[in-house]
Amino acid sequence: MKTNLIKSLALGGLLAAGPLYAAEYAIDTEGAHASVNFRANHLGFSWVTGRLEKFDGSFNYDAADPNSASVSITIEAASVNTNQAERDKHLRSDEFLDAATYPEITFVSTSYKTNGDGSGVLKGDLSLHGVTKPVTINVTRVGEGDDPWGGYRAGFQGTAELKLKEFGINYNLGPAAETIYLDLNIEGVRK
Repeated sequence: MKTNLIKSLALGGLLAAGPLYAAEYAIDTEGAHASVNFRANHLGFSWVTGRLEKFDGSFNYDAADPNSASVSITIEAASVNTNQAERDKHLRSDEFLDAATYPEITFVSTSYKTNGDGSGVLKGDLSLHGVTKPVTINVTRVGEGDDPWGGYRAGFQGTAELKLKEFGINYNLGPAAETIYLDLNIEGVRK
């Protein structure tokens, strides 16, 4: 009887522990532990870098089944910041992001495939400038674990390559700037 009770408690403990691995995480934008950055080549001489400062989202992640991961992010297009006011105004205009007409940029994942080494490929639909296209993001898991404030966190880094013309942005920046690189640093707090 005592053995059966111990086995029942152990099995119950395992079943209860299962959902602890699969969890939804809120992206930590409040603590500024996440960022959406971009870079574009400037005339083949250097890089213009910037960030999209206002965004929100969440992701689901299960270390035991990483292929079930999913992500959803919404970004305010007008929050573009390259640390140069005139350029930022131009990027918000109808020649680029047209933030007045298309105030949100969204990404919703459709699949994730792990490489088995902490990296993987995240696929999803990016809506930018009124156009929705599939994109691929190469992802690396940075780490996960307990934080000093009693929460549990997981973090990932990813990079995507975007062709602006595919999203209806036809401003000619020259051939060196046809591809924009989107760099994501995402840290989430388990809900």
